[in-house]
Amino acid sequence: MHAGTPDRRPSAARPRQSPVTTGSGGRTSCYVVCLAMTAPRPATLAVLGSLLALLAAAASRRTLDAAPADDGQWVRPAKDLAATRYSSLDQVTAANVKTLRLAWSFDLGVERGEEAAPLVVGDTMYVVTPFPNVLYAFDLTRPGTVRWKYEPTPATEAQGVACCDVVTRGAAYADGLVVFNTLDAHTVAVDARSGREQWKTRLGEIARGETMTMAPLIVGDKVLVGNSGGEMGVRGWLTALDLHSGRLAWRAYSTGPDRDVLIGPGFKPFYTFDQGRDLGVTSWPPEAWKIGGGTVWGWRSYDPELDLVYYGTANPGPWNAEQRPGDNKWTATIFARRPVFLWMNSCPIFIGSFR
Repeated sequence: MHAGTPDRRPSAARPRQSPVTTGSGGRTSCYVVCLAMTAPRPATLAVLGSLLALLAAAASRRTLDAAPADDGQWVRPAKDLAATRYSSLDQVTAANVKTLRLAWSFDLGVERGEEAAPLVVGDTMYVVTPFPNVLYAFDLTRPGTVRWKYEPTPATEAQGVACCDVVTRGAAYADGLVVFNTLDAHTVAVDARSGREQWKTRLGEIARGETMTMAPLIVGDKVLVGNSGGEMGVRGWLTALDLHSGRLAWRAYSTGPDRDVLIGPGFKPFYTFDQGRDLGVTSWPPEAWKIGGGTVWGWRSYDPELDLVYYGTANPGPWNAEQRPGDNKWTATIFARRPVFLWMNSCPIFIGSFR
């Protein structure tokens, strides 16, 4: 299938692959853990037991799709659109935190880094593992009970392409869907109640060094995702997908001509060294922008009043700066964009680049 085309085959039509099992020889598996206040084990996903009961009780009084800011739910890896990672729940305090004790644990069966924050939606907690990116739904009314699990079966070759462990930074929830990325550069949407795949879209090519480790940001009906692999000679991008179909809405590259970066006539940067046409080409040695990095694997935020998504692009490639003289635009840059792309919106609104 071509990149950007949803794969609508049922899960049963694809080869299935078992998750990595717990190993020996001193390696530590990933766990979902409700724990006492002791030092966490390496590669452990920690969830406080007393908090889970609180989250379930607060959230179960609301419908699955309703997620007020501080009702005990956690529908995005960074909590809210501003990426504050802050909850105003106050039942656990500095005075009583020492009383927390282990409530339950669950072995995820994976021996790699667990960087994905769990989601809490209604009375369900969702956890996505490192490769092979299995998505679990836990019933918070019956601690430790798995409601369902979804296995996306990413290509095993992706493990050899990832530069910095086979991790994922998590999933996001909106409109009854749990959306996450797989290491082999697919974005997947799963029905939050049943665990059934709704769509799966291929966005990159592991043969070119592209992987995906970031967590999606959902703004309105757009799913914003980016690629990894700046050390592998890839060209970075931020892509918007339609939440309900998985179809590609737009893609903004981090390097190349203005049209590829989605820079329109209304783009008016403050600094003179950022002014000019096609700087994403002319600030590089010939053709070097095509493998110049600037991937978008980190965190993004959204300001609904300004209708702007903020995100940073990563390091240029290759690492050796002597091989790429120039300003190497638009890597190591902060952009602000409209989440719904139209040329007349003059997006992006540029914030700054750093050298």
